[in-house]
Amino acid sequence: MDAKRITLFVGHYGSGKTNIAVNYALRLAEAGRRVALADLDIVNPYFRSKDSLDDLTAAGVRLIASPYAGSNLDLPALPQEMYAVTDDKTLSAILDVGGDDRGALALGRLTPAILEENDFECLAVINRYRPLTGTPEETVGVLREIEGAGGVPITGLVNNSNLGRETTPDDVLSSVAYAEEVSRLTGLPVRMTTVEWGVYPLLSGKIPDLFPLDLQKKIE
Repeated sequence: MDAKRITLFVGHYGSGKTNIAVNYALRLAEAGRRVALADLDIVNPYFRSKDSLDDLTAAGVRLIASPYAGSNLDLPALPQEMYAVTDDKTLSAILDVGGDDRGALALGRLTPAILEENDFECLAVINRYRPLTGTPEETVGVLREIEGAGGVPITGLVNNSNLGRETTPDDVLSSVAYAEEVSRLTGLPVRMTTVEWGVYPLLSGKIPDLFPLDLQKKIE
């Protein structure tokens, strides 16, 4: 896979970024990369990267998680292990960044080193079927809040518009125009559109840059 050394996934509550971060980390590991997945989402206690710990461990992916996950602390101190994503240049690091601007504040501890190295992709996960991101204009507002809090510029979009396990091919197809409008308003390219593996064969060739996902047991 053609990927930057550090890939950040940001997005609002329910966008599905954690599931994508896990799948992306597993895909990089399959490609022979030495991968670490850092869970910086301190806001959402319901859907964690740790839910996939067994799968990540089996694939050789190192999981780094804050002990403050799920707490009400806005500015937690990061564990020393978290700094490996910026200090160890042999890692392909995937960062799952907070559910909103408060969660993104945790990223600020790593931001200077990420910007200095300048080998990163920051992908905003968008989902038209979730509250507060139902329209392109609402989505842009949320992304600007997250970008401002974290300090790392967003470089691309991931269209993850879905209704969980009830998602149909038409649900995904009908979200393409939404993602394209967010792209137009922000000037950011749509890097991928994600779909569950069962839907993937029905949409392959109909949507560019389709990325199939295995769903975690919990849905963000």
